[in-house]
Amino acid sequence: MEAERVEVDGELFDVRVDAPGHYHFDWISGPNPGYGFSSATSDASALSAAAMEESIRSFLKQVDPTTGYI
Repeated sequence: MEAERVEVDGELFDVRVDAPGHYHFDWISGPNPGYGFSSATSDASALSAAAMEESIRSFLKQVDPTTGYI
């Protein structure tokens, strides 16, 4: 499936839906190629734009600025 480019707080992510309610976020502007995270809803519902941004911000808060990894 085609990815949607999303920018949150100056960071770029390509977001793709792997299955209904299952999302993968590739951190395009991050220091480590191929790094990102996945998220899924419990009822296979779609994430709103606000929920996507919240997921991305939560991920970024966990990243160690020295290594670029959680």
